[in-house]
Amino acid sequence: MNNTAMILIFVGLFLAGGVISFWKQKIPKGVILVLAFGSAMCLASGLLRL
Repeated sequence: MNNTAMILIFVGLFLAGGVISFWKQKIPKGVILVLAFGSAMCLASGLLRL
C-alpha cells in the first residue's frame, strides 16, 4: 500500500465521520451532500490506487 492511497482512504474516512456528525447536528442537506460526495470520491480514488 503506497502513501497516497493510505492518505486518500484516511481523508475519506475522516470526511465520512464529518457527514455523520453533521447529520446528527441537523446541518442543511446541501452541505452534507457535498461532504458525502467528497468522502466517496476520496475513498474511491484511494481504493483504486491500491
